[in-house]
Amino acid sequence: MKFLIIEDEQVLRESILSYLNTDGNICESCSNLADSLTRLADYNYDCVILDIGLPDGDGFTVLQYLRSALKSEAVIIISARNSLDDKLKGLNIGADDYLTKPFHLAELKARLAAVYRRKTANSNNYLVFNEVVIDLSGRTVDINNGTVILTRKEYDMLLYFIANKGRVISKNAIAEHLWGDEMDMNDNFDFIYTHIKNLRKKMMDAGCKDYLKSIYGIGYKFLAE
Repeated sequence: MKFLIIEDEQVLRESILSYLNTDGNICESCSNLADSLTRLADYNYDCVILDIGLPDGDGFTVLQYLRSALKSEAVIIISARNSLDDKLKGLNIGADDYLTKPFHLAELKARLAAVYRRKTANSNNYLVFNEVVIDLSGRTVDINNGTVILTRKEYDMLLYFIANKGRVISKNAIAEHLWGDEMDMNDNFDFIYTHIKNLRKKMMDAGCKDYLKSIYGIGYKFLAE
């Protein structure tokens, strides 16, 4: 799984990173509100581990952003605040669980697994965006009731754009999300243009509206209409 750990206490943050990395998970972290909102705008995660007492703002803002943006990350709040009001506020905003500090890392891991199982079990196998229907389990795409054959990268790119519809996505963010460590570090993003050009052509040939727009000098935007 891919985790984002939002925790300003360095020792605890590094302990969680080390513990979860042992199972082959992908773990990223940040220590303040501003950085966490930037990461969540640019990338998708399976689970977010969220401290609500951040140095530059209230961690509840992160949760509110995730839910207002209709992002699907599961969220476990970790906090020294043990009041019923804080727990109810977090759960009512949309947190999946609330764990009070101090806690054992094994308990956090177990709660993460339980939350992820619930999310997976309750998730719809189909993603629908206007005339585009994506079968997430079969990894197929239908547009106007006809199947469109996409390469793996084109499929992953379409999912990424729909998940971030309405937001400008930089070329670097697209490259890092889809290629990770394999991305070309020479800042030559011609390969992204080629994939997007092919994806756009296949979608429009199937009668799809042209949702993909180039933002000069920055990247691309998938219209939210």
